[in-house]
Amino acid sequence: MKNILLPTDFSSNAWNAITYAIELYKEEACTFYLLNTYTPAISNSRFMASTLQGESFLAESYSKEGLTVVLNKIHTNYTNSLHKFVTVSSFSLLTDQVKQMVDEYDMDVVILGTKGTSRVSEVFMGSSAVKVIKTVRNCPVLAIPEYFEFETPTEIAFATDFNRFYSQSELEPIISLAKTFNSVLRIVHVQHEIKALTELQQFNLNMLRKYFHEVAHYVHTVSEVNSVSKTLEIFANELDIHLLAMLNYQHSYMEKLTRESVVKQLAFHAQIPLLVIPELGMSAPSRHKQQSKKNDFSLT
Repeated sequence: MKNILLPTDFSSNAWNAITYAIELYKEEACTFYLLNTYTPAISNSRFMASTLQGESFLAESYSKEGLTVVLNKIHTNYTNSLHKFVTVSSFSLLTDQVKQMVDEYDMDVVILGTKGTSRVSEVFMGSSAVKVIKTVRNCPVLAIPEYFEFETPTEIAFATDFNRFYSQSELEPIISLAKTFNSVLRIVHVQHEIKALTELQQFNLNMLRKYFHEVAHYVHTVSEVNSVSKTLEIFANELDIHLLAMLNYQHSYMEKLTRESVVKQLAFHAQIPLLVIPELGMSAPSRHKQQSKKNDFSLT
């Protein structure tokens, strides 16, 4: 059974991510953890303790009531005996609580929504999604664009520059999806200028072909257009890609896209789901189930 974490702030993009997750795993037994975190805002350092307590109570009530509404909405729209839902309301920062639950409940993936925008200054996928991607180092994160309607991911792109050796374990989330949906996997390499692969790059490409031997796959080398992000956006549109996958490691495409200075400059909007896979060995705690609860959160 898969354990899937679904952070929600009760927005339309969060609901869209929830429905995507339910559709994506409709044939698999899953426990979905609906998570909402809250931290009462404090605008003035001079406040009464009773005021803070009251704000905390209101925030907690709003959180729990919101989760109940979402859960009822799910039960109204979906009836799948393979799926179980658990609600979690936590007085915590989102990234802290996500990290804790990934460890405690051995999550297979975190799926969350991203905010769409028409403003050039609002780039990439929204600050909350970027923070989770940059923080969670021991679990894949799947980011769903606000207005993306579920499509069976029969076309999956995997972006890489071939400069890093990947282990088969790191690539397992991509391989698993491709096998499940009989997908075509398109390995896309963005180059500033087209040139022959180095010996190291060729070796890493050969290893990728070995890992992907059970799924249909093709290699695409494309010239960079303005930026890596823009190039990937064009590639995804032209080939009707349903899901883009990347590994997150030092100097990777994913790091470039989420680096603060780059995020502020690139007019890139994630139009398709983005699967970000962490580099193995970067997370300190091993992923195993723990029964202890370290923070104050309620689970129903």
